[in-house]
Amino acid sequence: MALFFDAAWFEAKLAERGLTRRVMAAATGMSEADLALAFKDQRELSAEEVGIFADLLGVPAAEVALNAGVSTPVPGQEDLAGRLAALEKRVASLEAELARLKGR
Repeated sequence: MALFFDAAWFEAKLAERGLTRRVMAAATGMSEADLALAFKDQRELSAEEVGIFADLLGVPAAEVALNAGVSTPVPGQEDLAGRLAALEKRVASLEAELARLKGR
């Protein structure tokens, strides 16, 4: 397990998928400031955030946890349905916000 948050790994995974930190923050409901703290190893990720990042980046949750630092929890497979529901809720929220912004 990584001792500290491996920001370079996360940046590379985001780039592979054409995503930004803003999308990553929005997917979890974090503020961009909170995500920046995580990238600076000044904020720990929750198990739910690890799961959402894993879904977003297309990697196993254990891989996200491995690169997120020593005390990062790995979500269990039994909460997969809950993570998917939370991710679907976030996507719906993002789509609604995008529609609102396009309406301006």
